[in-house]
Amino acid sequence: RGVDVLIATPGRLIDMFERGSVLLSDAKILVIDEADRMLDMGFIPDVQRIVTLLPRNRQTLFFSATMGPEIRKLADEFLQNPKEIAVSRPASVATTITEGLALVAEHDKREALRHLIRTQNVQNALIFCNRKRDVDILHKSLTKHKFNVGALHGDMVQTVRFATLEKFKAGELQLLVCSDVAARGLDIGGLSHVFNFDVPVHAEDYVHRIGRTGRAGLEGHAFTIALPDDRFHVEAIEKLIGHPIPPLNVEGLDPVDWAEDNGRKRRGRARVARKPPASARKEATAPEKPQRKKARAAPAAPKPEPSRGSARKKQEPRRDRPRDEDRQEVVRGFGAEVPAFMLRPARPRRSVAVMEEEGEP
Repeated sequence: RGVDVLIATPGRLIDMFERGSVLLSDAKILVIDEADRMLDMGFIPDVQRIVTLLPRNRQTLFFSATMGPEIRKLADEFLQNPKEIAVSRPASVATTITEGLALVAEHDKREALRHLIRTQNVQNALIFCNRKRDVDILHKSLTKHKFNVGALHGDMVQTVRFATLEKFKAGELQLLVCSDVAARGLDIGGLSHVFNFDVPVHAEDYVHRIGRTGRAGLEGHAFTIALPDDRFHVEAIEKLIGHPIPPLNVEGLDPVDWAEDNGRKRRGRARVARKPPASARKEATAPEKPQRKKARAAPAAPKPEPSRGSARKKQEPRRDRPRDEDRQEVVRGFGAEVPAFMLRPARPRRSVAVMEEEGEP
């Protein structure tokens, strides 16, 4: 019978196609929704396979909340001469959210987060990390310090993610460490705090993160922990939201300043500085030239030529002396143990005509 619209996850759609339950040869429109989230969760290989099963003459709609280099590459792969439609991003922060920026050293980062959690009146909080690996590391660290915390990222099994999210919504977990993509679409009412353990690379992600608190007129708090090298990203965030983030001092930690290179690492300049100038290289190599000329001008000492008589004496024994002259014993390859068949005399080989004359077969 068929259907007009089919909504499915990539893995389930491939499974039904292999079983023969779905035919994709007559599809006219393909919609790829939340492409960045599927990229983070590892679904892109399945999407690529689904695209190969569809007819080439189709319309493809590609939706993504962020357009990083990886998403651009996927768009170029799935789309042909597309028209891009950019929806205006939310650049304002709710007035009910209290912001704060703590600038600390890298080795004090986790301690600063623990201090903020203990000193603030945290009912429940989302803690954002930029990488999935850091989500696991921070989750283990907070668990070690006796915090009631869970983890949420794209590499987790779907059943585990749902179970963790239900525990957090039910109040069984106070803290939830997560990545940007894994936490997308979470609607948690009454969220009191948001902690940015890592400064987001994209400025709009900052607005998405802290926008989960302070909803419906409730008071919310958003604190960001920054390193000296994060100055470039922090300035981009402040430019987007239109105001500077108030600084926040963490008791017990040494104050630090922003990096002088504005958060951008410089590479390869040390090697250039180590090279001496051209004038110094010329001065260093100048004294060597006359020494080389003198060494070339000095004649080499003549080598003593051997006399013809001595050469003849050396060559005569080698020319006139037989090879086996001084040998007293006959050397055999097998030594004293010679097999008997080797001592038998070899019979001369006779031609076929001679054998026929003698009457041998």
